[in-house]
Amino acid sequence: MWSLAVDLSRQGAPVGQRAARVRSMAIWPTSKSVLLHLALVVVFAITLAPFAWMVSTSLKPTGASFTLPPQWIPRPATLVQYKTLFAQMNFARATLNSLVVAVSVTVLGLFINSLAGFAFAKYQFPGRQRLFGLLLASMMIPGQVAMLPLFMMFNKLGLLNNYLGLIIPGMASMFGIFLLKQFMMSIPDALLDSARIDGASEWRIYWQVVLPLTKPALATLAVFSFMGAWNDFLWPLIVMTKQSMYTLPVALANLTGEEHRTQYELLMAGSVVVILPIAIAFLAMQRFYMSGITAGSVKE
Repeated sequence: MWSLAVDLSRQGAPVGQRAARVRSMAIWPTSKSVLLHLALVVVFAITLAPFAWMVSTSLKPTGASFTLPPQWIPRPATLVQYKTLFAQMNFARATLNSLVVAVSVTVLGLFINSLAGFAFAKYQFPGRQRLFGLLLASMMIPGQVAMLPLFMMFNKLGLLNNYLGLIIPGMASMFGIFLLKQFMMSIPDALLDSARIDGASEWRIYWQVVLPLTKPALATLAVFSFMGAWNDFLWPLIVMTKQSMYTLPVALANLTGEEHRTQYELLMAGSVVVILPIAIAFLAMQRFYMSGITAGSVKE
């Protein structure tokens, strides 16, 4: 700003004109910042509006959703929809099923994917590159293509209407192996060699050296795995025929009233129950997630 004033004075501009131009140049960055923040507030409000309406509708009595003018704040607010969900719609069992499946898939997936990623990143063995390329190529195959043979296999093994039928397909993923492999490649080999010189076994190197350094990538994969297992609808719909084994997405799809008329207040309450754990998990692991989502971009 001082350099601007000096340039104006050298150009011989009148003192009043110079002062006005300096003030206008000083105000412009502030106005630009205010406009930018206003635009961000508008975008945030537009993004948040559907979720706010969902929560508001879930707190309304049956049939009170489509009033004119629309009521963003329900009067009176009631928890009757949530009571109906857990007392009559067996949502408590569906919530338990989803928790068991999502937590199991996340924990087992982190263990198996990290082992595979560690092997591909830090060990040289025959066929390593070809095997990894084959696994990468499998990512181009849609998951729906494998559902029929997988269903037939699980039917012969007696894994239908069973937690294992939902957990086993999600225990390992090519995306998880690729993500952890790329991140582990950034760990110096000299660090692992030092541990071997000190007498550490390969398992101890993996457990006490590599995994602690891979926390950001593990947190990122944990969020993706939990969200994928929690929101999965098609596979649980195929392998689970008993209502007691439904997961939340399948139970949510069955929330219809008499004569197949949708009870929107009940449906919104179920949607809140489905979304809330995902939001909590993301917020709890956001610090690791944001650092891990951009990590691992190391060339081999």
